[in-house]
Amino acid sequence: MSDVKKIVLAYSGGLDTSVIVPWLKQNYPGSEVICFAADVGQGEELGGLNEKAIATGAVKCVVKDLREEFARDYLFKLVQSSAIYERRYLLGTSIARPLIAAHQVAVAAEEGADAVSHGCTGKGNDQVRFELTFTALNPQLKIIAPWRHSDWHIRSREDALDYAAEFNVPVSATLKSIYSRDRNLWHLSHEGGILEDPAAEPEESMFQLTVSPEKAPDKPEYVEIDFVNGEPVSVNGEALSPATLIARLNEIGGRNGCGRIDLVENRLVGMKSRGVYETPGGTLLFEAHRELESICLDRDTLHYKEQVALRYAEMIYNGQWFHPLRVALQAFVDQTQLHVNGSVRLKLYKGSVIVAGRKSPHSLYREDFATFGQEDVYNQSDATGFIRLYGLPMKVTALLDIAGNKGLHYAQPDYSKFKRD
Repeated sequence: MSDVKKIVLAYSGGLDTSVIVPWLKQNYPGSEVICFAADVGQGEELGGLNEKAIATGAVKCVVKDLREEFARDYLFKLVQSSAIYERRYLLGTSIARPLIAAHQVAVAAEEGADAVSHGCTGKGNDQVRFELTFTALNPQLKIIAPWRHSDWHIRSREDALDYAAEFNVPVSATLKSIYSRDRNLWHLSHEGGILEDPAAEPEESMFQLTVSPEKAPDKPEYVEIDFVNGEPVSVNGEALSPATLIARLNEIGGRNGCGRIDLVENRLVGMKSRGVYETPGGTLLFEAHRELESICLDRDTLHYKEQVALRYAEMIYNGQWFHPLRVALQAFVDQTQLHVNGSVRLKLYKGSVIVAGRKSPHSLYREDFATFGQEDVYNQSDATGFIRLYGLPMKVTALLDIAGNKGLHYAQPDYSKFKRD
C-alpha cells in the first residue's frame, strides 16, 4: 500500500466519510488525503468542511458548487431523453454520481493524486457509478473502496462512532434517522427503516420536500413552463437559470403534493430494494416535456425515442454516463429536440398533475386534419385501400385457415385443459 502517495476522497463531512480519512491514513501510511465535496443542491451546510477535514487528518478539502452544471448538463439532458428507470424512477441519485466522480477525477489531476476513494458500500449501486466514471476518465488512478477492503471492520453506526472516538474524529451528532437519505437539487430519496417491508405504508413524517395530498391547497394551482430545444427556460413567464428553475418547480410541486414515488426497484448488483422518492420539480418537467413532444415530434421519431429512453435510463442507472453508447444516444436525443419549442400549462391539485394545454410554433397538430367536419385536406375514402393493404397478411392467413390449413401459429389454442376442477 505504500505506493499510494496522495488520495482524493469523496467527502460529505458526515460520520461515514469522516472516519474514512483516518482509516486511509492508517492503512496507507505516508499518504496524503485530500477531501472533495460537491454541492449538487443537497441543502446541507458546506461551510467549515475544510477545518473539519483537516481536524480529521486530511491535508485540505476542496469544495465545488456544481448546481448549475448539474441542472444544465445532466438534469436537462435527462428530461430531453425522457428516461425513466423501471417506469417510475426519475434517476435522482443515479444522475448525480457521474458528475461528482468526474470532478473528483479532475481534482485528482489538479492535485497530482494517484488514487481516489469513496464511501459506498459493497451492496449498492453507487460503487459502480463512481468507479465506472473513474475508469472512463482516468483508468490509471487506483480506486480505494474501504467498505470492500479486508481491513475494514466498521459495519454499523456504533462501530463508526467508536472508531471516530479512537482517532479523535469530530462528529456533530450521534443519533441517526431510521432512514437512509440522499438529497440533491433533483430529489430526496428514502430507504431503510419500515420501508424495508414493501407492504408497509410510508410514515407521513418521513417526507420533507412535499406536503401530503390531503394537506395540499383546496384550490388548483396552474404553472406554465416554456421550452427551447427541449430545455426548460422559464416558469410562468420568468426566465430562470437551470438550477433556479428546478428549485422553483420543487417549491411549486412540493406545496401541491406532487412528485411522490414508492418503488421496489431492481438494483444492478442483483437484489431488489424499496425506495420512496420525492421529485416534485422533476415530475412537473417530465410531464410538461412529454406533452410538448406529443405535438412537436412525428409518430416514428416519437415511438423510436421511447425505445431509446429505456436503454438510456438503464445506462444512467448502471453508472454508464460516460459510456460511448450513452454519448451516441445523446446525439440522437439532441437531434430530436431541435423543434421541441413552446410552452405547456399544468394544473396541480392535491398530488395530481393535469395537462391544461400545450402550444408550439413547430406543432405538427393540424386541426383541419383532425376535425371530423370538413374534408378539404383529408378524404376519408382514402382509408379503404390503406386498410386493405395493411391487413393483407392477416387476410391471407385467414383464407388458409378457412381452406383447411390448420396448425398455424395464428390458430387459437385449446384452453379447456387449463380449466380448474
